[in-house]
Amino acid sequence: MLDFDDDGWPDLLFSNDTQPNKLYRNNGNGTFTEKAVVAGIAFSEDGVARAGMGVDAADYDHSGFPSLLITNFANQMLSLYHNEGKGLFVDEAPRSEIGRASLLTLGFGCFFFDYDLDGWPDVLVANGHIDADVQRVQANVKYAMPPHLFRNVGKGKFAEVTNSVGQAFASPRVGRGAAYADFNNDGRLDLLLSTNGGPVYLFRNEAQGAAPPNHSLRIKLTGTKSNRDGIGATVRVTSGGETQTQMLRSGSSYLSASELVLTFGLSHNEKADAVEIRWPSGEVQRLSNARAGQTVTVTEGKGISASRAFEKKN
Repeated sequence: MLDFDDDGWPDLLFSNDTQPNKLYRNNGNGTFTEKAVVAGIAFSEDGVARAGMGVDAADYDHSGFPSLLITNFANQMLSLYHNEGKGLFVDEAPRSEIGRASLLTLGFGCFFFDYDLDGWPDVLVANGHIDADVQRVQANVKYAMPPHLFRNVGKGKFAEVTNSVGQAFASPRVGRGAAYADFNNDGRLDLLLSTNGGPVYLFRNEAQGAAPPNHSLRIKLTGTKSNRDGIGATVRVTSGGETQTQMLRSGSSYLSASELVLTFGLSHNEKADAVEIRWPSGEVQRLSNARAGQTVTVTEGKGISASRAFEKKN
């Protein structure tokens, strides 16, 4: 679920295995129109339907519009469709580190998240092949694969940092599902990765970011006129001259669901200058000067109804 044209009506995105991807635009009257072909996301740049697995959407470059991330089969690379803001998308993966690094991996779970809290969404991908004997026919493609962690370095560019965030994280495994949550209430997003026929891995985020450490603000929504969890709400946070946009959704990635709390990295800023919440009901709520270092619960039509400070970081 995403609002790719920012008209206030949630649209639907489907990644398909060996079939064209689908993008359904919400007409606002209970009907949808399929737009994937004209939007440029149905096929690869070569006109081929890829083996889509996982999917996510986020405004990774602060353009105000959500772009798309789709995991594909080995030898197809990830899709990173940048939202041009006019109903059109351009696949930026071939021109970025994301494309080159993912050419030989088979991705499943994926999502955007700000692991270092610098205010720019990063990318996580769980990798693993479906054929345990794949190396018999493709010597350079493995069954067990390390995940990908791409750090957003700004200006639409990403750098792979998988090997610099811990040996356990970078170990090969047959990855499938992927989700995130701040399980220890320190303001940083931790990772949960599932594997095919193996254990589930929980990785605690100990990233310190820059020195001094970056700050974050977490926002939990409680709907009244809208659904209770606020699913489908769009939240914009402005801090230090940059505006981030996130939609609260109940699931993406691959057979996975992350926590229903939005985490905004604020870099060195100690507060969010402005917060705007566009609820599914159409109501728009605004807050100002929300301090970092806490999770605030915002109730539709009432404002901040509760807050909880983060635990002290190690």
